[in-house]
Amino acid sequence: MQHSTPAAPAVRETLERLLASETFGRSERARELLRYLVERQLAGEADRLKGFAIAVDVFGRDAGFDSSTDAVVRVQAGRLRELLNQYFATEGASEPVRIAIPRGSYVPTYEPVEQPAAVATEEEGEPAIVADAPPPPKRRAAARPAIARQLRFFWGAIAVVIAMLGVLLVRQGVLSPPDGIEAAAVETAVATSSIARTDSPADLPAVYVDADAKGPDAERVVIALRTGLSGFDTIDFIGHGVDEQPLSSSRTSFVFRVIPGSSHGDLLLELQNMATGRVLLSRRLSAETLASPKLDDRIAGILTASVPASGAIYNYIEQGNLQAGLTQCLLLDEKYYLDQNAQTHRTAYRCVESLIEQGVKSPLVYSEAAALQLEAVTKRFPYPAGATTDQALALARNALQMGSTSASVHRSYGYINSRLGKTDAAVRWMRKAYELNTYDLGMGAAYGYALVFAGNYAEGTPILERAIDASSARPTWWDFGLFAGKFMLGDMEGAKRASDSLTTTIPKSHYLTARIISAEASGDRVLAEKLRRTLIAEFPKFAANPRPVFVERNYPPELTDRLVDALRKAGIPGAS
Repeated sequence: MQHSTPAAPAVRETLERLLASETFGRSERARELLRYLVERQLAGEADRLKGFAIAVDVFGRDAGFDSSTDAVVRVQAGRLRELLNQYFATEGASEPVRIAIPRGSYVPTYEPVEQPAAVATEEEGEPAIVADAPPPPKRRAAARPAIARQLRFFWGAIAVVIAMLGVLLVRQGVLSPPDGIEAAAVETAVATSSIARTDSPADLPAVYVDADAKGPDAERVVIALRTGLSGFDTIDFIGHGVDEQPLSSSRTSFVFRVIPGSSHGDLLLELQNMATGRVLLSRRLSAETLASPKLDDRIAGILTASVPASGAIYNYIEQGNLQAGLTQCLLLDEKYYLDQNAQTHRTAYRCVESLIEQGVKSPLVYSEAAALQLEAVTKRFPYPAGATTDQALALARNALQMGSTSASVHRSYGYINSRLGKTDAAVRWMRKAYELNTYDLGMGAAYGYALVFAGNYAEGTPILERAIDASSARPTWWDFGLFAGKFMLGDMEGAKRASDSLTTTIPKSHYLTARIISAEASGDRVLAEKLRRTLIAEFPKFAANPRPVFVERNYPPELTDRLVDALRKAGIPGAS
């Protein structure tokens, strides 16, 4: 009989119980290897599961790893297969999914196991999670999945009964529906919600830090995490320790766990969802990294990949349809900046506007509204009607009054000044944003970019380069700023490396400019000609006279002159 492939959530639930089992309790290496293999496969990266990548990522081998002389991957994979067989023959005999690592491959396979009808009925659907439920067990604790599922099912049933009673009272006229919401909408919300939400519109994801590892290295990592997290506006950082107060197990609560690594002196840093235990991000910190002065940069890269609206936490919230209020607005704002058009702008602006109308007092709400108001002015979007620069500044001032230590507010002020051509003011505001949170690489990139486009290439370029080197993913404008800085400093090799990252699916005139100049400088005439034809075809007005575009974007005069001259030498007819 052929089975269908189990869904990813079912695989991850089995994985978490397996990792917390007695069978795997004595083998940290096997746990780390299995988590890595499963997470990479579920992320669509099965093609990366080769011996060399595993040796480097999991077991800390360097680029000189040779599988013919170092059998660590084969040996550990063999041990892992034995433990999997043992687990599913004993503790995991009733698991709904069986995980295996076939011989001759490192790509996991998953086979659903049919359950008795009674159990299948009880577990049908995803059980509701109560706000005050206990946190998931630590990795060394014994798993009790059946009891946990029964409790969640019980409390979920109670929540549904209460919700249904509310709908009945609304129908009978005993209660009135919330202002502006039809009774039918109330019913739909009850039918589609698995828990009764009590979130405030301004609620943000709660984030904790928990350390299983001990010692000075673990303490350094914890201090860096706490320092960095306290500077992000997109989360609610809970600073108390695990021993001081139980951690929240809300579906929008997350924890950074610092865990002993598989090799001596290593640490493992994992980001988990509190309610499900699902690992959103896992990074190994080698003994060399922990002793390096670049440890803070590594932590900054991890936090920047996790905490902003473009990071792993918000991605998890969006995938689980858990966004509401401010989290929803931040996700819509992120979508606008990825696809800047009138519709995405209106949707994002209406979201923050509705929070302001509800009386939400959040500096982040007002700073986002200020930036979007200015976008409406500069791009001539129809909504909001009558948008002005003065209104954008008024919103930014309100944000500053609510959050004078908010890095996001200062960056918003810097952005507004930059768009208004007030270069010196833009740099001051961006510098303050960077100083308020040096662990947010986005703040560093914004400050470096502001310096480069203020003509301070020597200071701004290294800051941008640091942000890019420490990041695992980034917006393309970082690379364009680095190109401009390297280009003006005469480092054409560095400029080319930066321009190579500007191969976006949607061509932009300034990105094509950078790539044409770099291709010409490196002697790649074939590529330069191809890019030149694309620029002329896609942006005929720009190709006919690029200088006004650079001037309108407030490029420094010397950068404008150098770019126009380089385009002229590359054969763009209108460059003069």
